[in-house]
Amino acid sequence: MKTKILSNIFISIGVLFAAGRLLAGGMSDGVLNFSKTPFLRPQPTIITIDAPGAGTGPFLGTQSLAINPPGVITGEYADASNALHGFVRATNGAITSFDVPGGGTGSDEGTFVWCINPGGVIAGDVIDPRFSAVHGFVRAANGAIVTFDVPGAVFTIAHNINPEGVIAGRYFDANFTSHGFVRAANGTITTFDVPGAGTGPGQGTFPGLIDCLNPAGVITGDYLDASSLNHGFVRTPEGTIITFDVPGAVNGTYPAGINPMGTITGNYTDASSLNHGFVRTPEGTITTFDVPGAVNGTYPAGINPMGTITGGYVDASFVSHGFVRALNGLITTFDPPGAGTGPGQGTIGFFSINPVGAITGFYFDSSNMLHGFLRTP
Repeated sequence: MKTKILSNIFISIGVLFAAGRLLAGGMSDGVLNFSKTPFLRPQPTIITIDAPGAGTGPFLGTQSLAINPPGVITGEYADASNALHGFVRATNGAITSFDVPGGGTGSDEGTFVWCINPGGVIAGDVIDPRFSAVHGFVRAANGAIVTFDVPGAVFTIAHNINPEGVIAGRYFDANFTSHGFVRAANGTITTFDVPGAGTGPGQGTFPGLIDCLNPAGVITGDYLDASSLNHGFVRTPEGTIITFDVPGAVNGTYPAGINPMGTITGNYTDASSLNHGFVRTPEGTITTFDVPGAVNGTYPAGINPMGTITGGYVDASFVSHGFVRALNGLITTFDPPGAGTGPGQGTIGFFSINPVGAITGFYFDSSNMLHGFLRTP
């Protein structure tokens, strides 16, 4: 056994040296000179995702919204009638569509998907006919679906799910005030409000979208006070809530993602109503940043365990683009092939990033049709 292992090691070293000679081909001395040889690494690839049955007109199509550690993607698509359906894309590219029972079949009705955990369990909401009510749902990896409502809710929206099957989201009461909720894997629901949250219509507590619940059960989001100003919050699994504002956030702080370590990313709005990105450590230290070329705003959307952030930014022509920010602050921008270049088009900033840096999201093409994408690092 040891002889075989050593043999494999030597073969591997031989292959590496052979590759080095090929890379150094053309050098007159024939010696490996790494100072003159570029280091080659795989470049990111982007593929387009279109769910079968998705409509092909303006503002119809496919929205990929979440990706789990194995690389399974979920989202929804609008058909030719603008009715909504959920889908799951396996790592081999196979797409399965699904509908939550009881959902409406008219325009803007049906199944709206938000998130997926490592085991393939999906959460989202289902919109009734005539938009009369919105219910939360959980879809198991085997396809079984359970719907639920927060007591007293008119609309229940399940935005986040962690590896334990805990769901966090928001619900709206009859006064259209928003409140937070946590649903345990056994179905037990706990509601909460951030101290200082407004109680008027459109005000209240707003847990964030897609990536705002970490494996430990820590939740982040924002709340709108009685003066209609947004502030950030962090809620521990025990229910302790800490509020915060980014320095310079005259018109609001909006957390958009939290990783397993408790690092938060999001955006804030300054006195000129321009949006900038931020990173907040678990200890509360905040660093702000802007994507070069983001004349009309930087919008982080998610953060993975490595501290890599993804999101979108808007240029001087009001075209949207994607970005990736490494832990060291290095920013790389990207657009899927086919992304539109007109105002309001491009790569929209609702992205999700998994532990290995694979990103999913969606873009508008030049005809304003929606397509999902997968960017692999």
